Amino acid sequence: MKTKKAFKIITGVMVFFTLPSILFFAFMFFKYNEDLPEGKQGKDADALAHKMLEALNYDAYKNTDYLEWTFKKSHHFKWYKAKNMCSVFWKDYKVDLNLNDASLNKAFVHGFKIEGDMGKEIIEKAQSYFNNDSFWLVAPYKIFDNGTIRKLVELNDSPNQALLVTYSKGGTTPGDSYLWILEDNGMPKSFKMWTSILPLKGLESSWSHWTTTESGAKLPTFHNILFLGIEITNIKTNK
Repeated sequence: MKTKKAFKIITGVMVFFTLPSILFFAFMFFKYNEDLPEGKQGKDADALAHKMLEALNYDAYKNTDYLEWTFKKSHHFKWYKAKNMCSVFWKDYKVDLNLNDASLNKAFVHGFKIEGDMGKEIIEKAQSYFNNDSFWLVAPYKIFDNGTIRKLVELNDSPNQALLVTYSKGGTTPGDSYLWILEDNGMPKSFKMWTSILPLKGLESSWSHWTTTESGAKLPTFHNILFLGIEITNIKTNK
């Protein structure tokens, strides 16, 4: 009898905690989940992409040799963009990434160089941090990267057109797509995401908290996704 009672209590607790989660996810799924929109490749899509880059002052970003920032107060980066190298800092770790030659990557803990399996694991984590965290900083400037596919999308609820960018290769999760929603002048104000790591497809994030850096490049300082925020601080560039 005691075993049966205990089983009922455990089952009740599990239902109590899991049912709201299931209902919440179901609500989110039906409210926000969207199919990847259809779009048209060609000169019109590329023209909209160039308009977006012009609004962002792409030339200033292209001539920015050095970028430094902190992502969500957890990961700090010193990106020597001209040399294609980046130092990544978190907790007691530091990794020097050579983005041209992975064999030259170096990992450190408390200032001591770490090699072997542990060093490899730390370097892989740093590379993942860099891929993700730099994307949230400079994604608009990557729309003509190798392997990108650009499509023009007509929006049902807006007179403006949107730019769908799919990354067919590169990064941590190739195949991801992003639909850029733009202001009239071409400045990004948000994008919707179709990515392998998110269960909800078409989830929207803001791109509206911009700062103009010393080099003239425009970079975001905050993103809002539903009730969550992504803060980017300590942004520094060369002049």
